[in-house]
Amino acid sequence: MEPILEIKNLTHTYGIGTPFQRSAVEDMSFSVDAGEFLGIIGHTGSGKSTLIQHLNGLLKPTNGQVLLNGKDIWAEPKKIRDVRFRVGLVFQYPEYQLFEETVYKDIAFGPANQGKTGDELDRCIREAARLVGIRDDQLDKSPFELSGGQKRRVALAGVLAMEPEVLILDEPTAGLDPAGRENLMANIRDYHRNKNKTIILVSHSMDEIAQNVDRILVLKSAHVLMSGAPAEVFARADELITAGLDVPQVTRIAMALKARGVEIDPAVYTVEALERELLALRKGGAVC
Repeated sequence: MEPILEIKNLTHTYGIGTPFQRSAVEDMSFSVDAGEFLGIIGHTGSGKSTLIQHLNGLLKPTNGQVLLNGKDIWAEPKKIRDVRFRVGLVFQYPEYQLFEETVYKDIAFGPANQGKTGDELDRCIREAARLVGIRDDQLDKSPFELSGGQKRRVALAGVLAMEPEVLILDEPTAGLDPAGRENLMANIRDYHRNKNKTIILVSHSMDEIAQNVDRILVLKSAHVLMSGAPAEVFARADELITAGLDVPQVTRIAMALKARGVEIDPAVYTVEALERELLALRKGGAVC
C-alpha cells in the first residue's frame, strides 16, 4: 500500500529560547498506509497529543515534515484549512464543543464550511448520523438533551460528515461506561470496514487497542519506542511495562500462567487467542 501520511524527522519544541524549552516530539519518522487502522499508545508526556495535532496542521513543525499523499501539508500555508478537512481530528471529550440548536445543525457545521449545500449537504449529514447510530428522529433534537454517549456520537458524526481521508480519534471512549465504549468502538469498526478509510486511534486502553487496530505505534519520551502488529508489540510486554504502559488483561493472565510454569505464549492479547492456547494445552494433557 502507498502511505497516505508520512512523518519525516518531525520535531516540535515548546518554549524555544526560554528556561522551559523542551521537545515534545523529537526527530520522529513513520508512515501510515491508506486504509490502515493504526493505534498510538504512550505514557502521559510521551508526545501523543503534540504528534496528532501536527497530522492535520493544528501545529506547525519546528523541524521536519508531514506529507499527505506525498505533499508537505505546509507547502502552501494558505491552504492548511483544506488539510484539516481531509484529516479529521476528534479531540477527547468532543461533546463539549457542541453548540448548535439541533443535532442536524451541529453535524452540518463542518461540511457546510467545506462549501457543501442542498442535497449533497443533507446526504453527508444523514449518512454520518447513520454511521454512528444516530436515528433520524434524533436529528431535530437539541444535542444537550442527549446522553453523554449520544453527544459523543454527534461530535464524531460532525467530523465524518466532512468525509475525511484520515480520521484521528483521541481517546474516543474516555468517560463512557463499558456498554457505551463498546457500542462506539463497534460503530468505528463498521466505519473502517465499510469505508476503508484510514483511522488513527489514540487510547490509554490496551484492550481497546488490541481488539481494533492493525498496527501499534508506541511512543516514549518524544520518540518512537517500537512499531508493529499487536502480536509483535505485546510480545515485548516487559518493555511496555518498563516504559510505564499497561498490557491487555489477557496478556497479563498469559504472563502469569507462564510464570507459574504453564507452557503458553505470553504474547496473546485476545480472549479467543488465549482460549485456543489453553484448549491446545488441554488436548495435549498439559492443563487439567
